[in-house]
Amino acid sequence: MPMIDADGCLLNVSVEGRDGGPTLMLSNSLGCTLQMWEPQMKAFTQLFRVIRYDRRGHGKSGVPAGPYSMERFGRDVLAILDDLNIEKVHWCGLSMGGMVGQWLGANAPERFDRMILSNTSCYYPDPTNWLNRIKAVQEGGIAAVADAVIAGWLTADFREREPQIAANMKAMLLATPVQGYLACCEALSTLDQRALLPAIKSPTLVIAGRQDVATPLAAGELIRSQIPRASLTLLDAAHISNVEQPHAFTDAVIGFLTQR
Repeated sequence: MPMIDADGCLLNVSVEGRDGGPTLMLSNSLGCTLQMWEPQMKAFTQLFRVIRYDRRGHGKSGVPAGPYSMERFGRDVLAILDDLNIEKVHWCGLSMGGMVGQWLGANAPERFDRMILSNTSCYYPDPTNWLNRIKAVQEGGIAAVADAVIAGWLTADFREREPQIAANMKAMLLATPVQGYLACCEALSTLDQRALLPAIKSPTLVIAGRQDVATPLAAGELIRSQIPRASLTLLDAAHISNVEQPHAFTDAVIGFLTQR
């Protein structure tokens, strides 16, 4: 996996799949690494060249001091594309990855063909939940919030049915560098990208989870309503819908990216 330098931060990047076809770039949720996309990789790599990466502060990427911002995350993405000499990609971002996608769609539209914004939000009117999480992690590490985060990521039914998958997701969260996690939480505490949405001209699919309490259906509907001609697909899942409903998620993404 190449390490790409973005403004002094080394980013861990993986490029797999079909040569010569369209390129699909995947962007992770807070507290996840590029491994969160494993349920989709077999299908995606048959159709696309697939780029995955660890956001700064996560996984095998660097953990520079904050503050971080959606613009900084977006410029990291553009640095990856420039380094790989890739002019244009499809984008699929979940949660924080969807927020980065909003910034990119509005500020670098020439680099993106179709966009999937999944289980995400454009705006947090009240920062209290993020400030409380920051305080808890500062005092007790990510372990202090891990059970609550996993309860939001995956429904209780799924966690009971698939305990190993739930355990793997929790291990991924717990392995996240604390300073990187905190810097990302600080960026989320001030999130307001409502003004960017009407500037997104790429064909856009919004995916929402019926049981997602972290970024509920209303958040997805707001995004869909503000992006010209965007559509919305609802999955029976909590927040990390690509893990909880892997087949439905994969079908929704491939169907949208391959439709004429």
